Amino acid sequence: MKNILIILLIPFLGTALGSAFVFFMRKEMPVLLQKILLGFASGVMVAASFWSLIVPGMEMGGIKPSTIGLLAGFAFLLLIDYITPHLHATGKAEGPRSHLSKTAMLALAVTIHNFPEGMAVGVGLAGAMSSGVNMTSTAALALALGIAIQNIPEGAIISMPLRSAGNSRLKSFWIGALSGIVEPIGGLLVILLASVFTPIMPFMLTFAAGAMLYVVVEELIPEASEGDHSNVGTIGFALGFTLMMLLDVLLG
Repeated sequence: MKNILIILLIPFLGTALGSAFVFFMRKEMPVLLQKILLGFASGVMVAASFWSLIVPGMEMGGIKPSTIGLLAGFAFLLLIDYITPHLHATGKAEGPRSHLSKTAMLALAVTIHNFPEGMAVGVGLAGAMSSGVNMTSTAALALALGIAIQNIPEGAIISMPLRSAGNSRLKSFWIGALSGIVEPIGGLLVILLASVFTPIMPFMLTFAAGAMLYVVVEELIPEASEGDHSNVGTIGFALGFTLMMLLDVLLG
C-alpha cells in the first residue's frame, strides 16, 4: 500500500517542482525554455499513452473496447474544454467563462485537466493489480514518472503568470502546486473502485490514453510550435519521447 501511495504522489510532486520555478526565475519564463519544456512534455505524454496504456489495453481486450475507450477519452476532455475556461501558456483565455479572474481560470483549468492524468496512473496501478492485464507495477511507475515530467513545465506555466499578475511568490507557488493535488485523489479513487473497473479495464486504459493525447494535441504541441524557435519544441518532443520509451522498456 505504501508503494502505491508513493506512485500516486509522484505526478503531484512534478507539479510542485515546476511551481517552485517561481522562486528562482523572474516574472517571465524565457520563451526558449518554455518551448523546449512544452515539447519535452508532449513527447513524454505521447510515449506514455502508447506503451503504458494503449498497448496493454489492446493486448487485454482487443480492438473494439480499446478504440471506443480512446475516442471516449478525447471526447471527455473536449467536453471539459467546452464547458470550462482554460488558459494557454501565452495567458490567453478561452471558454464561455473567460470573465473569471486569471488566477481562478488557471487554477480551475489545470486542476480539471490534472484529474484524468491522476486517473491514468490509478488505472495503470489497478491494471498491475489485476490478473489478466499485461501490465506491471513498474510500468505504472514509468507512467507516473512520465506524467510528473510533463507536470514540471505545467506547474511553472501556472505559477509564473500568477506571479506576473501581481501575486506573491509563495501564493503563486501554492496555487500552482495545489492544482496537482487532484491527481493522487483521482488515482486513489480508481484503485478503490478497481473491482468495478476491472471488467472494463481495456476501455479504461485507452480512455486515459485518449485524455492524455487530447491535452498534447490541444494544448502542448500548439504552444510549443507557435512563433519563433518552433524547432526547439520539436527537439524537446524527441527527447521526451525517447526518455519515456526507455523508461517504459527498462522499468516495464
